[in-house]
Amino acid sequence: MTITRRRLGAIATALLMSTAFAGPSRAAEDTIKIGVLHSLSGTMAISETVLKDVILMQVADLNAKGGLLGRKIEPIVVDPASNWPLFAEKARDLISHQKVAAVFGCWTSVSRKSVLPVFEELDGLLFYPLEYEGEEQSKNIFYGSSVPDNKAIPAVEYLMSKDGGETKRWILEGTDYVYPRTSNKIIRAFLKAKGVADEDIRENYTPFGFSDWQTEVAAIKAFGSTGKKTAVISTVNGDANVPFYKELGNQGVKATDIPVMAFSVGEEELKGIDTTPLVGHLAAWSYFESVKAPENAAFITRWKAYSKDPKAVTNDPMESAYDLFQLWSQAVAKAGSTDVTKVREAIIGLKVRSPGGYDVTMNSNHHLTKPVMIGEIEAGGQFDIVYETKPIAPKPWSPYLAENKDRH
Repeated sequence: MTITRRRLGAIATALLMSTAFAGPSRAAEDTIKIGVLHSLSGTMAISETVLKDVILMQVADLNAKGGLLGRKIEPIVVDPASNWPLFAEKARDLISHQKVAAVFGCWTSVSRKSVLPVFEELDGLLFYPLEYEGEEQSKNIFYGSSVPDNKAIPAVEYLMSKDGGETKRWILEGTDYVYPRTSNKIIRAFLKAKGVADEDIRENYTPFGFSDWQTEVAAIKAFGSTGKKTAVISTVNGDANVPFYKELGNQGVKATDIPVMAFSVGEEELKGIDTTPLVGHLAAWSYFESVKAPENAAFITRWKAYSKDPKAVTNDPMESAYDLFQLWSQAVAKAGSTDVTKVREAIIGLKVRSPGGYDVTMNSNHHLTKPVMIGEIEAGGQFDIVYETKPIAPKPWSPYLAENKDRH
């Protein structure tokens, strides 16, 4: 049969049409896409950028071993730029357009609250690595760190104890959004249950990125000058911590006088601060870089090699991000699929050995069993661990709030 130029054109058109309607390419089918949803610019970049990197480190490690289910992991990294509504837009695109199997991301509770309806509507999976205020439980979110029940309350109890200084007056200092306000609502209810009077509790909130701390630090000093032992519970987030801690040093607020117990300050945030005047101030997490464990030594070595920075530090949110990625990987392998329902069922009860040197278990309430560690700031920017609990199974709904009476 003679093939004319017109016939060749018809064949080419048919081939193009068949390709257009054939669905995803073979290359796309050969990878498992995951979303990485962290602020790489704006006020939260100081904290979130390393979480993106620790996920990419694990993707590289897993792909070097052959990936999952015989397929390589393809990370789709987006920057919601510390813009809370943009988190929701980026999440929708990752699930609907990019067709990711799971998303690893968010730091602030306002960003998590922004994306939660998107994940529930589209039935996606979010792996959230931060301690948060609790009062939430979604089938579409796995929470990788602590809630007040297994962080804030034990930390306050420590400050009340003889070892913690027998604190009598309390300053609740936070950034003005849902995590600090809800956490402090729970802490205030706990303090009142312990007999602390309202006049011995001071609450203050400042905006994201706040930098003019002179007046507030002076007020902290004044509140702590009554002769009663006073401590600050800090839920200040992001880059506002740098001027906050600098002003504490400028005004001579020493840990021996008014200790600050931070819930959102770790090794990464201290990198840009002269920590000499801050020695003895505290932080509460489930992990510190100074943990003495072979798992941690290996984690630190991997991180320094991956980042190509011998001065790179590790911190608690990185540990939580690590744990969540490991648990998701195990669940996909166990399920033999990236199907959301199958992975969601497979992950319950799985364990991973944390860089903190303990086993982390995913509970049926989608929260992790983890210990509480309290560290004192050292002159070199690390933390000396002065207190540690056994792993605590968390209660997302605080028993100190009356409205949670019938919730479990």
